[in-house]
Amino acid sequence: MSTLTKPTVTWSGSSDPASPLVLLLHGRGSNEAEISSLVAHLAVGPAYAAVRAPIGEEGGYAWFANRGVGRPVAESLEETMLWFRTWLDSVTDRQRPVILVGFSGGAAFAGALLLQEPERFKGAAILYGTLPFDAGVPTTPGRLKDANVFVAQGDDDTVIPRELLDRTWEYITGESGAHTMTVRHSGGHGIGQDALVQLVRWLEDLATSRDETP
Repeated sequence: MSTLTKPTVTWSGSSDPASPLVLLLHGRGSNEAEISSLVAHLAVGPAYAAVRAPIGEEGGYAWFANRGVGRPVAESLEETMLWFRTWLDSVTDRQRPVILVGFSGGAAFAGALLLQEPERFKGAAILYGTLPFDAGVPTTPGRLKDANVFVAQGDDDTVIPRELLDRTWEYITGESGAHTMTVRHSGGHGIGQDALVQLVRWLEDLATSRDETP
């Protein structure tokens, strides 16, 4: 049983329990307040929950212990995913559409959650981060068949190893089987204007679609 404490969450947007729920996952060393500032630029209609990661690090918080940049320790990732799913199940049922939006380390965590349980989430945005390869979650061909995934990367990103960014891009847009929207630009490790515009469009489309998938 996890000994991690209950998440600290900043809620905003719709108070309707049937509205889509967008979970905002910050980067390593950051916190929920920083990523919640994105809400002012995002689609009106969903509920938003910016969640604080459970591990204190670098004056902020992290989603898992690392064995190198972008390379989670499998045991740590397993523990924090269980912690997160337990919290999520305590605040909403599985009939509600849930969309993950993660930046940097939060992107790896969002990717881990989606890879572990793709039927649980309506979509995931992987912003300037890598999927957690070789960390105990499946990255087999077709694993994300029909999942909705948004990917944004900067060609000049020097924070996440390029090999991991390229591997993430190739997997998601190729053998994963996901339905994808992608943005790649000349910027670095930060959300560019083009990426933000496309993210808003992706969220609006996903939040208003009425298919039968979660």
